[in-house]
Amino acid sequence: MARYVVGDVQGCWDSLEALVAQMPIHPRRDQLWFVGDLINRGPKSLKTLRRLQHTGRNVVCVLGNHDLHLLALAAGVRKAQPLDTLHDVLRAPDRHDLIDWLRRRPLVHADGNMLMVHAGLLPHWTLRKTLTLANAVSARLKSAHWQEFLHEMVNGGQPHWADGLAGQKRMRAALSVFTRLRYFTAGGIPEFKTKVAPEQAAGLTPWFEMPNRKTEKQTVIFGHWSTLGLMVRPNLIGLDAGCVWGRQLVGIRLEDRRLYLQSSLEGAGEED
Repeated sequence: MARYVVGDVQGCWDSLEALVAQMPIHPRRDQLWFVGDLINRGPKSLKTLRRLQHTGRNVVCVLGNHDLHLLALAAGVRKAQPLDTLHDVLRAPDRHDLIDWLRRRPLVHADGNMLMVHAGLLPHWTLRKTLTLANAVSARLKSAHWQEFLHEMVNGGQPHWADGLAGQKRMRAALSVFTRLRYFTAGGIPEFKTKVAPEQAAGLTPWFEMPNRKTEKQTVIFGHWSTLGLMVRPNLIGLDAGCVWGRQLVGIRLEDRRLYLQSSLEGAGEED
């Protein structure tokens, strides 16, 4: 079995189709992984969701912040943003099935020494703690009361993570880390607003460069950070190369680190 991982698609279905065509994927044996942000800002979010939903068990997707944004819109707990391209999904006749499929995707996927998350991890989280937190949040998203849970996640404020947090605050803080984290301040506080590349972020430290990170022995695969771009290190793989902003969609085969690159076929959008 081979495992192919693709960076943030964000509704860029044409680029995804061209990228996958480069990959010698065996349909019954190999797996296709996605680092999250399957949809939004690109032109074909609906087509992307439909195709991946029907691909079957060989597709593994973790949730990103844009995927959660769609779930919040569908739950009626958040308003649409000016740059959203999700109207076709929300008006689709199979909307219920698509939303149901999406909310059942995990926040973290672990396979052997590989650990996939959309954005980042806190340095003192072990692999076990990471999976425990992710599974607790995922269980609520899969439940019959997922709309109420998302209301709490969206409208409950932004707590900083602390080991003493409990209940909804603990889940909300963990969810932000999994789907939005990029930097830490000099005081060791997670910083979610800054989006520039590390060389432009004075006084901030990328989450993966924090000292004594407990997941350093895992190969962590992530997206979310288009200004960082493609990054391949022995135990770190960053795959958001800004396809939706007119740059590239990137894939990698984990077994030999072979890269697959596809120039964006959607054109440059308005980057935020």
